[in-house]
Amino acid sequence: MPDERPSDESRAQAARPPQLAPEERAPRGPSPSIDATAERDPDDVLAAQEKSAVEALEATGRPESARSLSSDAWHDLRRNPVFLISALLILFLIVIAIWPGLIATRDPLYCRLGRAYEEPSAGHWFGFDNQGCDVYTRTVYGARASIAVGVCATLGVTLLGAVVGGLAGYFSRFWDPVLSRTTDIFFAIPMVLGAIVFLSMIKLGSIWPVVLVITVLGWPQIARIARGAVLSAKQNDYVHAARALGAGNTRILLRHILPNAIAPVIVMATIMLGTFIVLEATLSFLGVGLRPPTVSWGVDISAASDGMKFRNAPHILLYPAAALSLTVLAFIMMGDAVRDALDPKLR
Repeated sequence: MPDERPSDESRAQAARPPQLAPEERAPRGPSPSIDATAERDPDDVLAAQEKSAVEALEATGRPESARSLSSDAWHDLRRNPVFLISALLILFLIVIAIWPGLIATRDPLYCRLGRAYEEPSAGHWFGFDNQGCDVYTRTVYGARASIAVGVCATLGVTLLGAVVGGLAGYFSRFWDPVLSRTTDIFFAIPMVLGAIVFLSMIKLGSIWPVVLVITVLGWPQIARIARGAVLSAKQNDYVHAARALGAGNTRILLRHILPNAIAPVIVMATIMLGTFIVLEATLSFLGVGLRPPTVSWGVDISAASDGMKFRNAPHILLYPAAALSLTVLAFIMMGDAVRDALDPKLR
């Protein structure tokens, strides 16, 4: 009986894959993924690569190394006790400035001359002033006007100074000499003297004339800082690369220069806020700033500044002065903490 087992040659042919005809073979060429990648926009490819890099970095468990300057600064500020204390104090002051009735239930303008110069007691913690008004209530309500002047003036000074300084630093060929000379003119005007002259001609007791004069006279310092920061930022390689790729001046200013030049402006604005609160109190003390019946710390300090009144009832001066000093100290402490967190040279 013949042997029916397949030979070695038959087994080898069975193991080979079937051969396709030339017309059935798939045409050679680039893979679909390569064609899709080649047809994609270069910006989309770069964004996808950056996203993949960030995801790979997060997968390794080291996300801290990918933090930006702002997130890194916030990471340091949360661990700084000076910042936490000052932030809590400022938050408390802002809350009582918006809603003073939360901790003071009396009317700050309700006065009884029969209780003038009374010392602090259980029902009236800070005593009464020379008009018989409750010093505690007036101290609480005085935070509203003083902080409102400081915040509004700081916003105006920061906006005006940052715009002028940024334009002078970026368009340095033409605008820098003009804006720098204008800044020098305003630097030559003493702020307190200029405010006294301006406010003495405006017989208004509201906060807006004070805010206006502080904004007009206080912007040059912010402008100088913004100009220097922009001059330094526009020399970086990423700005030259953006300009070489065809980015316009507006895009370069907003997307590349502003995020890298805003840190010193924020630090200076935080410190100047406390300075403007002191300036408002100084102008009110001199009688040209806020005037009665407006309630502010400067007005109360001016009313209690007579030597005889202070000797007979020192509490009418100490409490509003202490509130003013504590507020200014809180803003200065916050400014120092923010400066240490945003300045890489101090790390």
